[in-house]
Amino acid sequence: MRHRSPKSKRSCYGSTVSSPASESGTRNRTRRAILSAAASALARDRTATLADIAERAEVGRSTLHRYFADREELIRAAVVDSLAAIEASVKDAAVDFAEPLGSIRRLIAGMVEVGDRIAFLFGDPGMHQVMRDAPWAPDPEAPSVIELIRSGQRQGVFDDQVPAAWIQQVIWALTYSGWESAERGDLPRHGVTPAVLRAFENGVVAKTG
Repeated sequence: MRHRSPKSKRSCYGSTVSSPASESGTRNRTRRAILSAAASALARDRTATLADIAERAEVGRSTLHRYFADREELIRAAVVDSLAAIEASVKDAAVDFAEPLGSIRRLIAGMVEVGDRIAFLFGDPGMHQVMRDAPWAPDPEAPSVIELIRSGQRQGVFDDQVPAAWIQQVIWALTYSGWESAERGDLPRHGVTPAVLRAFENGVVAKTG
């Protein structure tokens, strides 16, 4: 006896009908594509329209409106999604407090990968209030970048004459600058991470000898 896939079923007219599970998966992928496109488009052009975002996401304008009623709702959702993407990059960096420099190097490489999200969130001062109001709940299990930096300062790896919060801001600023340089064509995409690492290590890593 042949078993049909649980992801779909045949209707009495012979057409394939998606199951709730497969439809949910498709909706989730489409929603994430729209959010990623929104962050990417708005990072480059704060006046990007819903039509611009739909085109970047490769969906129709009507499809976008099925997920988000208006531009304001889409921006709020893109903020939450971008914060989650950055948090995921921190987790993927496999932070080891006993190895602060290696952890920071992996973290910077991960931040460069989500450069669009950082540019979207931090490239416009007007986004600060949106981020403060966003229904965002950080994962308590996610490693703290501030604590990683402080650990490095205690170990003599990072300069302890400046606040850890300032060093964290330096990381975001350098990543954003690297993203901008790539956008202008001053740096190739593959050259951003080495450039950010060089600038960070020459300015923040404690000098020995």
